[in-house]
Amino acid sequence: MSFSERQKQLLYENITVKSHSLEIKLSPDCLKQWQKNIHAHQTMIFNNRTLIPKQTSLFPSENTALVEQFEPLSLTPLSLDFWRWPSSSHHGPAIYLVMDRPEDLDNPIILYIGETIAAEKRWKGEHDCKNYLASYSEALCNAGLKKKLSIRFWSDVPRNTRSRREVEQLLIQYWLPPFNKETRERWKTPFTHTDF
Repeated sequence: MSFSERQKQLLYENITVKSHSLEIKLSPDCLKQWQKNIHAHQTMIFNNRTLIPKQTSLFPSENTALVEQFEPLSLTPLSLDFWRWPSSSHHGPAIYLVMDRPEDLDNPIILYIGETIAAEKRWKGEHDCKNYLASYSEALCNAGLKKKLSIRFWSDVPRNTRSRREVEQLLIQYWLPPFNKETRERWKTPFTHTDF
């Protein structure tokens, strides 16, 4: 074996060894604290709707009033595998929320808020949130913690995509769900490799 071939072999062996050492094991306390931090913010909104900040603007939007009336707990929770059912109960434009209900917290936590023109199709394909959910679920499992994930659809939203996205952004600003790209830096996601 030539010197350069041996160098390549050593390099690839080290990469393999390093990739095995990247496996992240988090303690139950670390994960519970992460959930509690999100819960502390969101519970203020769940328990006191008047805490939702009122946006002041020269051109007030009707979407702000819509967001102020939003009640996530009034929406029916569905399994994340709802899209595999023979027929979907949700069709057309919607705002959707992915939530978890940790055992020791009084309210669920909203992990992700998204919008879609076709509620019956959005969750079928590739989705960044699915990767976060997989890492989150694996971390909880490794720590011996239970999860109770669900997805909820809010269909009383504007049909116009621009308006619906405005509603989505307002909701993200209020609730600060950790899996949305706008808020990932705030909460950090300790169960994914990219935050280290």
